This record gives sequence, structure tokens and C-alpha cells, in this order.
Amino acid sequence: MSIKANALDFIMSQVTVRNPGEPEFLQAVREVFSSVIPVVEANPVYRRMKVLERLVEPERSIIFRVPWVDDLGNVQVNRGYRVQMSSAIGPLQGGIRFHPSVNLSIIKFLAFEQVFRNSLTSLPLGGAKGGSDFDPKGKSDMEVMRFCQSFMTELYRHIGPTHDVISSGLGVGGREVGYLFGMYKKLTGQFSGAVTNKGMEWGGSMLRPEAAGFGVVYFIENMLSRRHESLEGKRVVISGSGNMAQFTAKKAIAMGAKVLTMSDSDGTIYDPDGIDEDKLDWIMELKNLRRGRIYEYIDEFDGAEYLDGANPWSIPCDVAVPAATQNEIFLEDAKELIKNGVTAVAEASDMSCMPDAVSEFLRSKVLFGPSKAVNAGGVVASGLEMAQNASHENWSLDEIDERLSQVMRSIHGACVRYGRSDEGFVNYVRGANVAGFVRVADAMVDQGIV
Repeated sequence: MSIKANALDFIMSQVTVRNPGEPEFLQAVREVFSSVIPVVEANPVYRRMKVLERLVEPERSIIFRVPWVDDLGNVQVNRGYRVQMSSAIGPLQGGIRFHPSVNLSIIKFLAFEQVFRNSLTSLPLGGAKGGSDFDPKGKSDMEVMRFCQSFMTELYRHIGPTHDVISSGLGVGGREVGYLFGMYKKLTGQFSGAVTNKGMEWGGSMLRPEAAGFGVVYFIENMLSRRHESLEGKRVVISGSGNMAQFTAKKAIAMGAKVLTMSDSDGTIYDPDGIDEDKLDWIMELKNLRRGRIYEYIDEFDGAEYLDGANPWSIPCDVAVPAATQNEIFLEDAKELIKNGVTAVAEASDMSCMPDAVSEFLRSKVLFGPSKAVNAGGVVASGLEMAQNASHENWSLDEIDERLSQVMRSIHGACVRYGRSDEGFVNYVRGANVAGFVRVADAMVDQGIV
């Protein structure tokens, strides 16, 4: 067994004992550590300062009760979380997720990933994540408001513009952000940048809702450009139909791609004619305003099919973008995609692919962009919104889009630098992990044992 394997197995055995029953967190740690162990083994100061051992321990994990009253007057109780993983390179920053699947393992994995995602942007931001097992689906606006207000009644004690800044995430869109910020302002008496993805009329930034999805497409374009290709004419399958999926589709369509699918938890719509701008506008109205289900698409547009209970990965494509949730592509899905001609896969959702699916993509020399690099656009926009709030400025759409494009190009370059093999193939997983890790590890060494 190699030194790397011995070291990885040893530290993972320690992490597993200390974090029992947390499979998502352990999966995320193994994925990163399998890339960075050789870097640590080659750098005695990282070993002496126990950088890896400290990285897997959150600075603090906050768990709290969230009681609220539904429209029938019944008392409901959910659980809230905020895991503040590492502030080594700057104030903490990371989104909030509202979904029934949320538990401590999922929030810890998201926070751990966020540390390296934020590091890759070169912005001075540490990593944190939060959320609740509350399900906004099917809830009235008043129920969502009462929940968000109760959630913030506890969370506000632990966040602030120079300490920890929250943003949107799965199940948390503009409506939820508005309610959260309104309560934060009431409780603190401050109109501050502790929340990003705010409305444009009250401290938000141009392009903030679009940035994560646009960034996904910029990263894909950079990957394809290494093969002297572009998105023009490429068949693209996308899972999900939330903010990330919507704006990934929007930018892909604008760049000449043919978007074939979108989905939600009920199933997938497949439009062989392609989802154009008008059709996407209809989907955005369906999901954002009417809170409808994706199967309604086939009643509106002729020629489309609905795959009940299915994902998009059986549809022949050139580019696949999982944008729904974690671990949505399994090994058999990866094999099906490869058989049907996929040449690039970009994780728009956090840790979209199971480890054996990732290995299959890499073995088959498919361009594979890991989530911590691919979906960093939201972090970029949050950082720019924080800067605008601090300076009381508003920057133009073109200026922010150019900065977003530049940062995604820089992230891609860092992945290539650390992930390129002698044969020229780029392992973007290794590249993203090492590039993100080195910056955080060096900061931890410089700051001592804290």
C-alpha cells in the first residue's frame, strides 16, 4: 500500500470515529483529502501544525430550535443549523438550505466544501453553511415568512457583515432572503451586509441571482476551450429547475447551446426541439411565481415528453449539468451518459456525483468539473455585493459580469495548474482540491494554533 493510501486511511479512520453517522460529510472529506495528502506529505509544516486534523473540525456548529405557527394555527417545530467551518482566509460566507433532507451531516459537508470554493475565488472569504429541515414547498407565503422570522430570531446572534454572511441556496430564493433580512434588520437595528442576494431596491447587486448559473457556463466554456471547442451547437441536459438550473440554462442558450431537459423532484421534461428563451421564461414563471411542477410543461409545448420519476441522464447529450442536489449521478448514470456521447460534466449542485461516478468520468477522459470550482459564481457575486454594501455603491451589470467571467477563468486556470497530467489531461477534481487547500493551509500555518 502506498504512503498516500496509508496516510489517507489513517486520517479517515480518525475522522470517521469522531463523526459517526455523517456519510455526506465523510464523503466530502475523503474526496478532498485523497487529492491533498501528497501535498501534506511533502510539506512537513502542514503535518506538524495538524492542518488536516483542524480543517475537519468546525470552528463552531450551532443547532437550534425553530418553532413557528402554520396557517391553521398549529405549532410546528423544525431544527436550524449553522456550521462555521473555517475563517482562516476571511469572514465566513455561505448559503442557507431549506429542505426536509437537511441534517448536521449535510450542513457540515456543505460548509467543508464552501471553504475550498471560497478559497478558489481568491476573495478573502471563509466557509460556512446553514439551513433547516423545513420544506418551503407547498407552504403559503405567510407560513414561509413566519418560519424565516423564527429562524432568524436565533441565527442573528451568530452572523454579521464582518463575521458571517449568509446567502441563498436550495429552497431559499428571493422570497426567503427578503423575510430573513427583514427580521435581521428588525432584531439588530442595522441595515448591513449580513445577508446577500438581496433585492435590487434594498441593497442587492446586479447579476446576483444569475451569477451562480452564469458561472457554471463560463467554467464549461473554459473546459471546452482547451479542446478548441465551444458550447455552440452542443446538446445540454440539466437537472433541477431552481435558480441554479434556470440561469445555467439561460446562459447556455445565449451561447448557442441546445438545452434539452429540466427537472424537479417529480420527474424530467425532455424537449427534443430544445428549450429556447421563451420556453425558459415560461418555466421561470411556473417555478418562481406559480410554484408549479415541471410536468406542466408538456401541456404547454407540443413535442415535449415527461419522464415521470426519472432523471435526465438517459438522454443523449454532449454536456451534462447536474443542478438539483447532492449525489444525483450514480455509477450507472455515468456509464449511460458516457455511452450516449457526453464529453463534459459540470457539477452545478454541491457534490452532485457519487465517488464511483466521478472515477468513471475521469477514467473515460470526460471533462469533469467539480462543484467547488464550477458553482463558485455565487460566491463571487456575494463577495461583490458585500463590497458594494460596504462602500455604498452600485456597480453596473457589465462590470459585474466581466468580473465574474474573469474569476471563473482564474479558477479554471488554477485547476489546470494543479490538475494537469504529463499527458495533458486535466483532473479538475485534484486541481480544485489542491488549489483551494494550499491557500487555506498556508493561512492556518501563518496564524498559529487557533
